[in-house]
Amino acid sequence: MAEELDDDALAFAAQVFDLAREGDSEQLVDYLERGLSPDLTNSKGDTLLLLAAYYNHPDTVRALLAHGADTNRVNDRGQTPLAAAVFRQSTASVTALVAAGADPSLGDPNALATARFFELPDMLALLPATR
Repeated sequence: MAEELDDDALAFAAQVFDLAREGDSEQLVDYLERGLSPDLTNSKGDTLLLLAAYYNHPDTVRALLAHGADTNRVNDRGQTPLAAAVFRQSTASVTALVAAGADPSLGDPNALATARFFELPDMLALLPATR
């Protein structure tokens, strides 16, 4: 059975997820360097990386990747950081995620399907072809 978090721990976790949403790379990196997992996940399965990508903060995406964030974590709705970056049309985030090994065919909808559905040829061109 998973251990329940106390109110202080829950408040800290909420603050950390807000840092990813807001793109506060400096504070987030400070926590990462003190041992915070780059793959911290909220109750919806969203990682810090997915939130940074979705809220279009490429510097935060790169900072999380530099600290070992998993590029291919899928949240509870089947979304990946790469699909989020494609949806937001963030060339910098997509480029960083692909360079770090993000799989464009992972998730539902995956990054390739997202680029095709929303007719984003510039994003599609950044994604490696599936094999």
